[in-house]
Amino acid sequence: MRRAVGRATSRARKLGIQWVVQARTRADAGMSTAEYAVGTIAACGFAALLYKIVTSAEVRSMLAALIQKALKLAA
Repeated sequence: MRRAVGRATSRARKLGIQWVVQARTRADAGMSTAEYAVGTIAACGFAALLYKIVTSAEVRSMLAALIQKALKLAA
């Protein structure tokens, strides 16, 4: 019984050491939480800018003219 416990402990220790070595040697593969936050804020800002542009009177009239022209060509 003692041997089984000793082997299990040894194996767990070995796996733990392997995990630590792998974690320290691999390159950063993704973004951290702070980078996600900055990316999300930038995306929201860009979305707000696009919304303002698309809902402006000039763009709305251009889109309406484009749709009317397309409907005239289709008829």
